[in-house]
Order: sequence, then structure tokens, then C-alpha cells
Amino acid sequence: MTRILFVVSSADHWTLQDGTRHPTGFWAEELVEPYTVFDEAGYDITVATPGGRTPVVDQASLEPDAAGGEDRVAELKSALEKLQPVLSGTAVLEDQRAEDFDLLFVPGGHGPMEDLAVDERFGELVRHFVEADKVVAMVCHAPAALLPAHDSGGRWLFEGYNMTAFTNVEEVQAGLADKAPWLLQDRLQEAGAVFSSTDAWQPYVVVDRVLYTGQNPASSRPLAERVVAEVPARATS
Repeated sequence: MTRILFVVSSADHWTLQDGTRHPTGFWAEELVEPYTVFDEAGYDITVATPGGRTPVVDQASLEPDAAGGEDRVAELKSALEKLQPVLSGTAVLEDQRAEDFDLLFVPGGHGPMEDLAVDERFGELVRHFVEADKVVAMVCHAPAALLPAHDSGGRWLFEGYNMTAFTNVEEVQAGLADKAPWLLQDRLQEAGAVFSSTDAWQPYVVVDRVLYTGQNPASSRPLAERVVAEVPARATS
């Protein structure tokens, strides 16, 4: 059975440029859709958060305009209700080891920009996955969690990798670009990523070696399905 470490930010806010706290958490679609795909594929899923704290959903992701209508909001809320026992009993991220899993997945929302992006211990965990040739998959704002991952020489682990993430254009259209302390696309490119994207809000997935990234919420299911289609061969090879 394929074992997946499903890491969720435990941040409930994102500190903006002026020091104010913008309420956030995980983005509903980005957690629900991949979790569903992995569960239906029969994966053994361990959900972990920093400190084992219960993650919170970004309420903006449950607004009809953001989610895709009232019916879609109802679907997401129903799915989250079913997942509540899992989310309220998360494992402690700091206790997890790469050798116990076949792959790593992180959903987005602005939460990872607040905690995982500056978590050196998590960066070390990511390094262990990559060094073991195990898939690391992240969607939307979650690639921020790649930033603290460095090799033994201090070089960013993903320098020269092709990847995608939530774009500057999408951040502008979401209304937070002018308040953000930094923009994810800029930071990834500055670190050495070979960044690419498609039109705003359209699904887009990039794979380079063991790194699988999705651009935005619409990329959540396509990313997870790509992982399911390709990871079993890695896990059993």
C-alpha cells in the first residue's frame, strides 16, 4: 500500500506587509480533492500538521464566488465534515520521518506562506524525501514550503527545477498582492526555480524529477490524479 504524508499548515493567519493578520488556513478544494483522490486510490494517508495542531479552513475558500457556486460550497462543507475526525486528530509533523512514507503532499491556502515556508525542520524533511527519490507534490501556495529545503552545502534543493505555483497575476486578481509581504512566484524565481504557468485559474501541473506542482485550486485534482497514476511504480520499484 502506498503511504502518503499529507502535510497541512496549522496557521490561521497570514502576516501582511503592514503587520496585520489576514485570516487564512488551508484552501478547502486543495485539501478535499487530493485527499479524496488518494483515499479512493487506497493510499494509507497520514495527515500531519506543525505541532499536531488542528488545521483550520480558509473561510474564503467556502464562499460561492471562490468555490464555484452554492452547490459546490455544500459539497466541500460536507466533505470537510466527514474529514473532521481526521483533521482534529492530526499527527505531529515534527515526529514524521521520510523513510516511513512513499511520498509527500501539501495543499495550499495562504497558511503555508506563514509557517511551512520558514520551517527549517520541514525543509530538512523535504530534503530526505528528495534524497530518497520519493515524490514531493504541492499545489497553489504550498510550494512556499519548498523554500526552506537546502542540500548539505546550503544550496536551495530545487534550484533549476521546473515548477509552478499560484502566480503573481492570480494574487493580484485575488486582491492581496499589494498587501503581501512577498509574492510566491517572485520568491521561487529568485531562489532559482524555472517557473511556468498557464492562464489564471486554469488547471496546470508541472513535473520535474520527483517534484510535482500544481498552479492553483483548479489544479488540485489533476495534480493528485497525476501522482496516483505515476507514484505506484516509484513506490514498488
